[in-house]
Order: sequence, then C-alpha cells, then structure tokens
Amino acid sequence: MKIGYARISTRDQSLELQVDALKEAGCEKIYQEIASGAKTARVVLDDLMRNLRGGDTLIIWKLDRLGRNLVHLRQIVEELKNREVTFISLSEEINTTTAQGMLFFNFFGMIAEFERGMIVERVNAGLRSARARGKLGGRPKGLSGNALEKAKVAEILYKDKNLSIRTITSQLGIGLSTFYRYLRHRGVEIGSSPIKKIINC
Repeated sequence: MKIGYARISTRDQSLELQVDALKEAGCEKIYQEIASGAKTARVVLDDLMRNLRGGDTLIIWKLDRLGRNLVHLRQIVEELKNREVTFISLSEEINTTTAQGMLFFNFFGMIAEFERGMIVERVNAGLRSARARGKLGGRPKGLSGNALEKAKVAEILYKDKNLSIRTITSQLGIGLSTFYRYLRHRGVEIGSSPIKKIINC
C-alpha cells in the first residue's frame, strides 16, 4: 500500500499542496499532521510508523516534512529499510530501494538541514536588525507583542529579497494572508518582484 505523510508547522498554513501531490502519486491513505519542524513529539507520524507493514511504500512531498534533522531522517529511513518499507520523497525524487536513491537521500538531507540553519540565522539577524533600529518598541493597535515582532521581521526579510515569501511565512509560522496583513500594517509597498518569487519557488 502507498501511504502518504503531510505536515505543516501551524494552522495558518495549508496542507492542500502536499495532499494533492501525494494523491497524484497514488497514495491510498494520507496521514496529516500540524507540528513544528523542530518539535520532538509527532503523534501522527508515530501512529503512521506503527501501522506500516512490510511491502508498504511511505511517500512524502519533501524531506523537511518528515524528519526534525538529518539524524532523525536517517533513523526513520533505517527503520523503514529494516521493516522492508520503501521510502519516496517526491520533490527530491528519492527512492531508497536504489543505491542512487540512498545517495541522493543523504545528500538532500544534508542540504535541507543546512538551508534550515541558514534560514534560522537570517530570521534571527532580522530580529537583531529590528532591535538595533529601535523598531521593536510599542505595540500598534490590533497586533499582539509576538505578532508585532513577526511583522517587523517579515518586513525586513521581505525587503531583503534573499528568501522567497513561502520560506519567510514557513519560518515565521504564519499564513500568506497574515504575511500580507503584517506588511500592510507596516505600511510596506508590495511590489511585483517579490510576489513572483513565490510562484517560482
């Protein structure tokens, strides 16, 4: 049986993209979970792993949807291998039944972990930059303290143009509509170039 696993970090995000891709790949059953990428507890994933049987195929949309880090990914794939369960990642075109698939799995796992670290660094740099400019003081009407800080980081990262909008919203744990609401709240002019980025990513 082909079984899919889809995960988002917050309820503001959508599972539709992943679910559609998994259905197209032929998944007969799809487990859906809302949990932070760094969160240790994955109740739905644990349930999925318990129900997998030899001969099954576990399919995910992208590597970073499954493991917390490279070590966790390798542990999961090793367990799947021992239980004779095939593992496929659609975005990276990884199939662990082949030697080439395992090679690509290790490579893309390292890349995903590196990118995650880089993104966290950029978000933290955005926070430091906002604080250095004295832009984290006060609380405009309608935004909580946490939302205010995210709005200002969103503004900095958006203007920096080094990250796609999808990446920014994912790392800040907000939806696309919330992202644009934050920018409007900050009085940021939304141009066509950054919007084009989300289409191409």
